[in-house]
Amino acid sequence: MDRSSGLSGAVFAGEARGGLSPRAARALWWGSAGLVLVVMGPPVLVVGVEHGRRLPVAVVLVLVQVWVLRWQVRAPAAVLAVNAVAGLAVWALLPAVSLTGALLAAQVTLCVLSAIRPRRVSLWALAALCLPAPAAFAAGGGAGLMVCLLAVVLAWTAGQWRGAQQARIRAETRRAVVEERARIAREVHDVVAHTLSVMVVQAGAADDVFTARPEQAREAVRAIETGARSALGELRLLLRAFGPDVGHEEGAEQRDPGPSLARLDELAGSVRATGLAVELHCEGALDGLPAAVGLTAYRIVQEALTNTLRHAVGADEVSVRVTAGVECVEVTVVDNGRAPQGRSAAAGAGRGLVGMKERVRLVGGSLRAGALPGGGFEVAARLPVEGAL
Repeated sequence: MDRSSGLSGAVFAGEARGGLSPRAARALWWGSAGLVLVVMGPPVLVVGVEHGRRLPVAVVLVLVQVWVLRWQVRAPAAVLAVNAVAGLAVWALLPAVSLTGALLAAQVTLCVLSAIRPRRVSLWALAALCLPAPAAFAAGGGAGLMVCLLAVVLAWTAGQWRGAQQARIRAETRRAVVEERARIAREVHDVVAHTLSVMVVQAGAADDVFTARPEQAREAVRAIETGARSALGELRLLLRAFGPDVGHEEGAEQRDPGPSLARLDELAGSVRATGLAVELHCEGALDGLPAAVGLTAYRIVQEALTNTLRHAVGADEVSVRVTAGVECVEVTVVDNGRAPQGRSAAAGAGRGLVGMKERVRLVGGSLRAGALPGGGFEVAARLPVEGAL
């Protein structure tokens, strides 16, 4: 399973558990149980001593509240109901214990419910837990009423804040998954589309000269084999990059480096084998560029050459110029073909050109692609070096 699939699966699994892992749910239980015992235990014991037989019943009710907190993530509404009833029973048995303290476990559960359930559900729970407020007013006056309502509202608000925070994290994770899938799709498109386009042209050339010039046909077949092996190597690197890390494969990765501007000669050679004349001109230091810029520049050249093979009618020459400066890398690819009807109008409609624009955008650069007034098609990109990874 690739990392993006595992990541998206973790997102949905987390939502199914209310956004908490099993370990986090256990930690929440222990923390909330400890809080209830520390806050409610001493007052119940101190006040219960004066009420004789009521003390054991009150202690059991407190322990019941602590125990059912274990399921507050799975069934917060049910746990809230149990804790509210048990808390009111403790307060009825021991009126000297404050109502707010007796309902502490219910307030903790309200906080959890507010965080992991829809707002309309949590609002009903909030309203339900405010119902004992008149009893608090009768027991403690205005101060008792304010404390009771304030504690309930604060518990609900804390849950809302936590829920919003978790929603933001899930949204960021989903966005990262979508972006990663789009990047993988661009990589696969660049590798497969270019290689297949070159192989189709080479296969057609081999078929044309198979009888008259068998040696030239053999060269075309060998070029097809070389291109296929190169594409398979890139696909293996791509799949390995999104698969589990395996230590013994590191050597293989080092022996088979990924695409970069250092491999432009190899790329141009594979296109020349189809009969298209490729003029390659490079200026500046290409080996010291950030990896993202080097890969983007390589993919732009690759996609532009592929488009020339597939779409430029009558093209027999293409010029590739890569200039690496201190601030930016400029890439220009110009062919002399005639654009098929609608090519200039739909310059940005194909997936290849859309992919190029997206790659350039990700590194903060700019791209221009379109038909030239005197004939031919030009792809020009400017990729900033500063700030790129």
